[in-house]
Amino acid sequence: MNLEEARARFTALRTAEGPVSTDELDRIWAALETVRPEEILGAWKGDEFRTGHQLNGSLAKIGWYGKTFHSVMDAKPLMCRDAEGELYSDTRTGKGEASLWMVEFRGESTATMVYDGQPVLDHFKRVDANTLMGIMNGKGTLDGGRHYYFLLEQV
Repeated sequence: MNLEEARARFTALRTAEGPVSTDELDRIWAALETVRPEEILGAWKGDEFRTGHQLNGSLAKIGWYGKTFHSVMDAKPLMCRDAEGELYSDTRTGKGEASLWMVEFRGESTATMVYDGQPVLDHFKRVDANTLMGIMNGKGTLDGGRHYYFLLEQV
């Protein structure tokens, strides 16, 4: 799969009503470009791919909005909306916040959010100028060997 095909499939799958294949998401991931931490600073609105992973739906239950990267050392992985609609960083669920690093994953170094209080890594690759694909990795995040896949759109 080339980059343009990956972008087209990504766009189609993000609005798919039924389950999305993790094998296809893996092929898309392999075709996307890596990013550096300083290239993804800012506020991002998040969504998930419905793959049947055990985490599907869990972020919506806590009001997850997305992620904010103020700097490489100040990343907020769980930006959520409270009952009044205000954004806040959910440090209780996230067990702290995070930072951004270049980490090798699947043979490539790419921007990765490293959580402060738990063994979780979110790896990122660029879909287009305003969209990232993410894969959650780490202890306790795999579901039958499958990763949790999500996306971020810059706001």
